[in-house]
Amino acid sequence: MQVLITGAGGFIGRNLALRLTETGHGVLSATRQTSDAELAAMVAQADAVVHLAGANRPETDAEFDTINDQYTARLCALLSERSSPVPVIASSTIQIDRDTPYGRSKRAGEDHLHALGTASGAPVNICRLVNVFGKWCRPNYNSVVATFCHNIARDLPIAINDPAAEVRLVHVDDVIDAWLAWLAAPGQGIQVTSVEPEYRITLGDLADRLRAFRAVRDTHTVGETGTGLGRALYATYVSYLPVADFAYSLTRHGDQRGVFAEMLRTEHSGQFSFFTAGPGITRGGHYHHAKTEKFLVLKGTARFRFLNMDTGETHSIDTTGDESVVVETVPGWSHDVTNIGEDELICMLWANELFDRDRPDTIAHPLTQ
Repeated sequence: MQVLITGAGGFIGRNLALRLTETGHGVLSATRQTSDAELAAMVAQADAVVHLAGANRPETDAEFDTINDQYTARLCALLSERSSPVPVIASSTIQIDRDTPYGRSKRAGEDHLHALGTASGAPVNICRLVNVFGKWCRPNYNSVVATFCHNIARDLPIAINDPAAEVRLVHVDDVIDAWLAWLAAPGQGIQVTSVEPEYRITLGDLADRLRAFRAVRDTHTVGETGTGLGRALYATYVSYLPVADFAYSLTRHGDQRGVFAEMLRTEHSGQFSFFTAGPGITRGGHYHHAKTEKFLVLKGTARFRFLNMDTGETHSIDTTGDESVVVETVPGWSHDVTNIGEDELICMLWANELFDRDRPDTIAHPLTQ
């Protein structure tokens, strides 16, 4: 399918174009530099149109009418000349009913789309969006998320007039998911839609969350980043990192046994680290009452030994970096690990809880040879 994107140079357009090419579709890109003749040629080739071109913060109010109203009218006129109806998605706004130059111009644009759908029978999806955020959005323009991410990632100040003010957000990936699904089965008639999930957050909470992401490199502790708003915000924040900050160093603790470094701590799911050990070196020799750990040998050969502190039962497991076997420690069993190979041992470690110096739950009890 050849999909014409108007406003293709914008943040949503660039994300959409990438996703379309990933799924095997062709992209026809119309930007502010596209002439009317070029636009007409693209409309003639298009199997579907996603109309994103719009003005929301122009230098003059006249641009609202020029882009949101007149450009939409011209696009609809070109589409009406097609011999068969072409599915159209048009981005609109929840501010459609506001008596402002922006609101009035977007309402006029919707009127043109309604007329197109009615006259041609083309399926038309008028999608009324709240604030869209995600990678590649322009900071210091019209997205508070983009501005906050850009500035916080660079240790620049941000301005918040009312921390309790609430913003409504949708992530760009969710917008595109919804649109791709609609293009696959556009149905019939004129549809006024929105995108889910929608998130609501205060400006103060938004700033706090983004500052917490910035602090991860210092505290090595990360909060919710795997689902919902936390996932979307974290992905967005990281996308604003300067290239010079794509990497950062960990604190390494070394002694005669090898090196230990903590990689990441989570608020609710423990922490990750790694250690090394030279040939013949033994680490550990302690037990826990509640803490558990998972060990994964990445390189070398290790022998894990266990001693039940109640019954005296013993157990041992040998594993290598070629096997990808997870060895789990069990509360009440003293344990250690020895490098029984000739090469350096490198081992990844996950503990189910954060290390607490006041309550370490780590009691020394070496295992006899």
